[in-house]
Amino acid sequence: MREAFLQQAAALLGPKGLTDDADAMAPWLTDWRGRFTGRALAMASPASTAELSALVKLCASHGVPIVPQGGNSGMSGGATPDESGVALIVSLRRMAAIRQIDPAARTATCEAGVILQVLHEAAEAQGLRFPLSLGGKGSATVGGLISTNAGGTQVLRHGSMRALVLGLEAVLADGAVFDALVPLKKDNRGFDLKQLLIGSEGTLGIVTAAALKLEPAIAARAVLWAGLDSLAKARELLLLAQRQAGPALEGFEVMPAHSLAAVIAHLPGARAPLAGEHNWHALIELVADADGGDVLPARAEQLLETAFEQGLIADATIAASEDQAERLWLLRESVAPAERAQGPAVQHDISVPVDRMPAFVDAAVPAIEAAWPGTRAVGFGHLGDGNIHFHVIAPLGADPVAWQAGDGKAISREVHDIVTQWGGSISAEHGIGQLKRDELARLGDPVALSLMRRVKAALDPQGLLNPGKLL
Repeated sequence: MREAFLQQAAALLGPKGLTDDADAMAPWLTDWRGRFTGRALAMASPASTAELSALVKLCASHGVPIVPQGGNSGMSGGATPDESGVALIVSLRRMAAIRQIDPAARTATCEAGVILQVLHEAAEAQGLRFPLSLGGKGSATVGGLISTNAGGTQVLRHGSMRALVLGLEAVLADGAVFDALVPLKKDNRGFDLKQLLIGSEGTLGIVTAAALKLEPAIAARAVLWAGLDSLAKARELLLLAQRQAGPALEGFEVMPAHSLAAVIAHLPGARAPLAGEHNWHALIELVADADGGDVLPARAEQLLETAFEQGLIADATIAASEDQAERLWLLRESVAPAERAQGPAVQHDISVPVDRMPAFVDAAVPAIEAAWPGTRAVGFGHLGDGNIHFHVIAPLGADPVAWQAGDGKAISREVHDIVTQWGGSISAEHGIGQLKRDELARLGDPVALSLMRRVKAALDPQGLLNPGKLL
C-alpha cells in the first residue's frame, strides 16, 4: 500500500513535487525550537491548488495522514509529524505566487507559500504595506500565519491575522476546494467559514491562498523609549498614548530591567537607550501617512511631556533617525534569544485581559520564584493586547535536559493554572500545536472543546488532517 501510494503521488506531482529522500526531508522533521522531531512517509510539494486537491483526495483514499507545513517557524510543534513515519508532510512552499496587488482596493491576493517579508516588499513597491510583522518574517509564510492566527507587534492597531484576512481559499479533508477568496464587505450567507479555518492549525483544511488587507505606506514614524518604575505606570502611559495619539499609536511593548540587561550582554554593540536604572522599559511607535507626517514629531514630544508631568515616566528618548529607531526595535526583538542564551528556560505565550496584565505579572513572578527557588521569572511583550511572554529561567548550573523534564514541566503547568485562574489564555499567538495540546484538554472549557471536536469530526471524519495537533 505504501509503494502504491507513493507511485501514484509521484505520478501526480512529478519529480519536483515528491521526495522520500531522508536527507532532503531532514530539515523539515524538527520544529523551529528543536523540541519535537518526527518521521514522515514522504514530503509532497504541490505547485497549485488543483495539485493539492488531487493529492488530498489520494491521501483520503489510502488513509494517509497529512501534516501541512509552511515556513516551519512555528513555536508549538504544529507542523512537525509524529514518530510513526506514516504521515505525509505537505509543504506549501512551492505555491508562492502573489497573484494580485490591487492598490485601489488595498488588497493583496497571494498563495500560502508567500514569505511574509516578500509580501512586505511587494506591498511597499505599490506604496502600501501589510501591517503584520514579527521576528520570523524572513521564513514565516502566509499560510502558516493564517493557520496559527499569528499576531506580532502591530496587533494593537491592526489586529491579528484574523482581522487582516478578507478572503480565503483552502483544500478540505476530502479534497474539495473551499473558495471564498473574493473579499466582500458585507456577506450574510450564513456561517463565516473562513474564520473557522483561521487559527485551526491545519486540522480542518489546508489554506492555499488568501486575500489580505493592505494599508497605506507609512510616511513618518516616531519611536520612543521610556523608563518607568512599574508595569502599572506603563499601563497608564499606554492609556495616555491612546488618548493623545489615537490611531497613530501602532505599537506599545514593555520589558523589565532584567530583559534589557540580558539583551545588552547578548547583542554585540548594544547599549541601554537611557541613563540610570529603571525597573521597566516601554517601546512606543507612532506612525502617520502622508497627511499626518508633519505633526508627528510634535505629537510624540507632547506625549512624553504630558507623561513627565503626570509622573508616569522617569526618563525617555525619541529616536533621531531611522537607524536609531531600528536599533531600539532590535533591543525588543532580541529579548527571547538573549534570555535563552542565559541558560535553560521554559517560555510561555499567554494572555490575560489587557487591564489586568500589570497585576498578573506582579502576582505571578514572585509566586513562581518562591515555589521554585533559584529561578528567575520574566514577563515582557505586547502590553496593548495583554499578550505576555512569560519566561522562567532555570537556576544557575541546572542540567538543561533534567530541569526541563522535571521542574520545567511542573512550572509550565503552574503558570497555565495561574493564567487560567486570571481568566486568560494559555496560548496568545503561537497556537496549541502538540506543545500545549494536553494542557488545552486539561484546562479548556469542556463545552468549547466538545464543539471543536464535533467540528473536527464533521470536516475531517477520517482524522487525517494534522493528527495529534490542537485536539
